[in-house]
Amino acid sequence: MHRECNHTRISSPNLNQGHPCFSTSGHGKTGRIHLAVAPECNISCNYCVRKFDCANESRPGVTSKVINPEEGIETVSKAKASPIGSKLTVVGIAGPGEPLANEETFQTLRKVKRRFPDMIFCLSTNGLLLPEKLAELAEIGVSHLTVTINTLDEQVGAKIYSYIHWEGKTMIGPDGAKILIKNQLEGLEQASKAGMTVKVNTVVIPGINEHLLYSLALEVKKRGAQIHNLLPLIPQAKFADRMAPRKETIRNYRSILGLILPQMKHCQQCRADAIGVL
Repeated sequence: MHRECNHTRISSPNLNQGHPCFSTSGHGKTGRIHLAVAPECNISCNYCVRKFDCANESRPGVTSKVINPEEGIETVSKAKASPIGSKLTVVGIAGPGEPLANEETFQTLRKVKRRFPDMIFCLSTNGLLLPEKLAELAEIGVSHLTVTINTLDEQVGAKIYSYIHWEGKTMIGPDGAKILIKNQLEGLEQASKAGMTVKVNTVVIPGINEHLLYSLALEVKKRGAQIHNLLPLIPQAKFADRMAPRKETIRNYRSILGLILPQMKHCQQCRADAIGVL
């Protein structure tokens, strides 16, 4: 049994308008402002390296610096006043840690919402805290949500995640992965029922989760996901010795899974402080 979502339903902008990360129609025409206000993380992914003061890398988890909510609203104000300001339609929080594990995320979103109420608000999450934080996100007006779900199998999850921090405990192995997966799916379903546009990101890790991508796509569609984004592994951290999937392999998976859910093919694997038109 899955808990029913009683959160206030929000009015989500059309999937094909305004958000460059959710639709090709917005790609190249509209832009996003990522605010790096969330440094702490509650899980450890074996492919993740979070770096600060890093100006020359472009990938998730990287930012030149972590900013506070006041600096966040200043960043948005300056970006909106720039020559491309009219094209910057989205404010998002994607790290460099887990947005839902940082109170600064909610403070920042509220401040920006008061100053720029017409912007689209989005957030990326690993999903561990999504069921308990969803009501607050809906109340703020977050309309677009990305949940990274890499597997539905707890044994495979134990190979992807070193640990999760949950209710004051550090959990490793299949037990930790089981809780993460359960919360991811419940949060996804509740977010969809609340009216959010939901994208699922999946990191394709050769030899680890490739054989389960089809069943994952079927399940996340059933839970309400509207678009699926397959991200090729970036070999680093504990997976530094693994090969990235070939471009042809990713194309083939997208072709197959595209029969289940629309596939995002233009993702740039952006930094946590990225600003501009994609």
